[in-house]
Amino acid sequence: MTLALHGGTPVRSAPWPAWPPPLDAAQRALVTEVLESGLWGATQGGSAVTDLVAAFARRSGVPYGVAVGNATLGLFAALRGLGVGRGDEVIVPAYTFVASATAVLLAGATPVIADVNPVDLHLSPEAVEAALTSRTAAIMPVHLAGSPADMDPLNALAARHGLVVVEDAAQAHGATYKGRPVGGLGDAGVYSFQASKAMTAGEGGLIVCRDEATYEAIWSVCNLGRKRGGQWYGHPTIGWNLRLTEIQAALLLPWLDRLDAEIDHRESFCTAAEHALTAQPWKPHDGEPVGAGPAGGSEGTGAGSGVRDGESADVGSASDRGSVGVRPACGGGPSDVRLPYGRELPVSVVPQPPGTTRDSRHLLMLRLHMPVDREFLLAAMVAEGVPLDAGYPPLGTFAALAREGARAEPCPAAEAAAQEVVWVRQSMLMDDPRHAVHLAEALSKVLAAMPPRAQA
Repeated sequence: MTLALHGGTPVRSAPWPAWPPPLDAAQRALVTEVLESGLWGATQGGSAVTDLVAAFARRSGVPYGVAVGNATLGLFAALRGLGVGRGDEVIVPAYTFVASATAVLLAGATPVIADVNPVDLHLSPEAVEAALTSRTAAIMPVHLAGSPADMDPLNALAARHGLVVVEDAAQAHGATYKGRPVGGLGDAGVYSFQASKAMTAGEGGLIVCRDEATYEAIWSVCNLGRKRGGQWYGHPTIGWNLRLTEIQAALLLPWLDRLDAEIDHRESFCTAAEHALTAQPWKPHDGEPVGAGPAGGSEGTGAGSGVRDGESADVGSASDRGSVGVRPACGGGPSDVRLPYGRELPVSVVPQPPGTTRDSRHLLMLRLHMPVDREFLLAAMVAEGVPLDAGYPPLGTFAALAREGARAEPCPAAEAAAQEVVWVRQSMLMDDPRHAVHLAEALSKVLAAMPPRAQA
């Protein structure tokens, strides 16, 4: 079958749903009300920001929240409010967006990049333990792709060593861990409302926490060092203006009423996609079994450090990485498991971490179980009408972070993920679940036509 890249008929010609979706009636009404009020700033007496913060804190199972201009500033403010600063180290996962590390730098601390679990790609407690030093002050788990990190081991480790825990929940609006909302599981949690996220106002962020003293400190950081209830021109501590606007809050507040329904829809699409991937028949390019030899040999370095449209897409560039050989991770971790020729598409869904009770499905992460030329794969999938994203390069490969003093521990699992894993974006997950078959059909078609050099 001729690839669309080579002039054949694409698997899909219809567009995928746009993101963000059109305004609903409640958003339109509230935005209009705020605009007509003239109370656009967060300190002018409007109620949208206050109502949004209260509603989000309730959803997170905590009493306090502070709305901010974006989640990078939110992570910075949370760290600063918790007393993290110069001379301290903060452990962050190697497979995450660069802002997790740059927020640490903004707070004056040093990011320490630790490896992720090779199966679910979330921060590994064992890697955190190995990265601890006398300067370690905080751990920053990331709820990657909308899946909650396995928080109990990380919180227990933090308690043993006297560390604070700041959850990067930028992608995990509505996710739960063992029945408890993310964001409220550590000392502070931070959500993002950037353009690609499950709730968006173009930009924005929100910090939640359960301790009143922590809340007061974070509020002060975000409000120019003022004290709540204190003098307007009194600034007993150092802070900045990091506030969200009333207009942004008016876009976000009504979204909470439909968030759960949208998560349910994405879950239905992901379930259908996993079934389609399992059911899709497949034959390799040369008619020989793929994975017939030991898996895991890399044909490329995967050392790219660019992020394609990082502020709107948060993804790594396909051109930064070469062709790779991968290790199947089904059923427990990378291994030399061989996939049966002609029976199963060599692609699996990256599993959720232990303790997941609700995945907000910001992304669907797929692991490829055959050597691929990633640049060819991604270009061919675009031509088939089913675009995929390359995902994150390991944070330890960013020279700019190293120049600022970041320390990277050995991260083989993140390095493997950067070459083996691709993403299906949130907007695609909002399509009719019956169309999930297009993903399996396009992958089958493209992988079957993969140039022999990539399968060697």
